Amino acid sequence: MKTKHLRLMQRAYVILFFCFMYLPIAYMIVFSFNQSKGYALFTGFTLKWYTSLLHNSAILSALRVSLEVALISAVIATVLGTAASLGIASMSRKSRLVVTNITYIPVVNPEIITGISLMLLFVAYQRFSEGVSWLPDTIMGMPTLLIAHIAFNVPYVIFNVTPKLKQLDIKLYEAALDLGCNPKQAFFKVILPEISPAILSAFLICLTYSIDDFMISYFNCGTVETLPIAIYSMTRKKVSPEINALSAVMFCVILAIILISNAADSRAYRRNQNAIRKAMQDEGGR
Repeated sequence: MKTKHLRLMQRAYVILFFCFMYLPIAYMIVFSFNQSKGYALFTGFTLKWYTSLLHNSAILSALRVSLEVALISAVIATVLGTAASLGIASMSRKSRLVVTNITYIPVVNPEIITGISLMLLFVAYQRFSEGVSWLPDTIMGMPTLLIAHIAFNVPYVIFNVTPKLKQLDIKLYEAALDLGCNPKQAFFKVILPEISPAILSAFLICLTYSIDDFMISYFNCGTVETLPIAIYSMTRKKVSPEINALSAVMFCVILAIILISNAADSRAYRRNQNAIRKAMQDEGGR
């Protein structure tokens, strides 16, 4: 009897949690198709708010900037983070523990502190560059936005790739070297295929964080405007149905990236399980 009541409470909690989290999003998506500008009554289905987005030059410009920053920063952060993970994996246990704890700091740090600290760094550079003729006078704008997003994303890559490196059997790498591969060939033929699912997952996470980031971008964008900043600017004036449509599009894009990432992880897990099962069958056949 107690077990039955406990299960009912658990289900009620799960339902309440999902309602609290996703009912506002569902409400927003439904009213993004509302014919009128009101939020209390659904007067009819229309796509005019989505159509108006395609003719809004400010929104399209912000979308282009967000996609450029997300793609470029995700690629660079993935490369840097993977290289850092390889370096951390090769350290001694004590050094690896110290570096891992240091890497944790940007992850647990509030985004507003990271954003302000990066902004102060760029302001200090600007003051320093005033007396140096061969340095650009200012980098505020797209350069600072890219640097800030890369610095923000690298720790997440490290924490996605490092656990996969810990699971890797070093004997495979050593066997490749014994069979005549040089270290470069052994890395690309043995190590990289094994950690590629983690790298892909890290890239998609960076892409997601960069697209929907507001705080880091707000303090380091200069005169450049990303999509979240554009939405914030629109809400300061008046909440229009265009904001609902734009937010619904962003939610669907982020959801699609998450689903792709989960599918890639599931596929990699099934492939590893099949490989283990096949190896056990081969061993049993002997």
